[in-house]
Amino acid sequence: MLDDARRSVRAVATPERATGSLRYFKTGPGEYGEGDKFLGVGAPDLRRLAREFQAMPLRDVRTLLTSEWHEERTLALLILVRQYERGDQPVRAAIYDAYLRSTRHINNWDLVDCSAAQIVGAHLADRSRAPLRHLAKSSSLWERRVAIIATMHFIRRGEFDETLHIAEMLLADRQDLIHKAAGWMLREVGSRNQAVEQKFLDRHVAAMPRTMLRYAIEKFPEPLRRRYLSRQASNKSFTE
Repeated sequence: MLDDARRSVRAVATPERATGSLRYFKTGPGEYGEGDKFLGVGAPDLRRLAREFQAMPLRDVRTLLTSEWHEERTLALLILVRQYERGDQPVRAAIYDAYLRSTRHINNWDLVDCSAAQIVGAHLADRSRAPLRHLAKSSSLWERRVAIIATMHFIRRGEFDETLHIAEMLLADRQDLIHKAAGWMLREVGSRNQAVEQKFLDRHVAAMPRTMLRYAIEKFPEPLRRRYLSRQASNKSFTE
């Protein structure tokens, strides 16, 4: 099945898409995706193949996740998500453990974003959130992104505390991709409960990276957006 999956990926690959992906995912020297390799396969095809190969044995999925090709790693993660959603508790535990042992291969924002909430967040929903705190302190950019994106699972359940806690841990992060991810999750909190998001912003706006703030307030009414941006710039408080 593993060889069949690899052949199927290549059957829908195009050189033009591969060239575009090299630019889009920042694979040049010094960029966050430096050295990554692309076959040239779109997300719809990969999701279709994930359905086709969702019965792949876990050992083979783990092998696929170590591939040098970005799309094969994506396919592996999409398969794991489907298997996690359909698995019993032992299967889910095995997938969660395999995921955390493989984070060095989950090494771009799209790989994190298609899997962290569905596997890590889902697995920790009714368990200790300590693993997220550990990931948020990691030297790995991608593990820190897993930590904040995983909280999307909690947000969808109307639970915001963990997102706010991890976002606070990441306020001093130097990576733009972390600023974007944390701001995005704060925005998702605000789309469900704006008062909760504003309380966080009122406490931390002066310390937030500009990108994080801009992502967080993207859906606010324009006057309120301007007031938060102005407050950050001036470091002065305001009241509603």
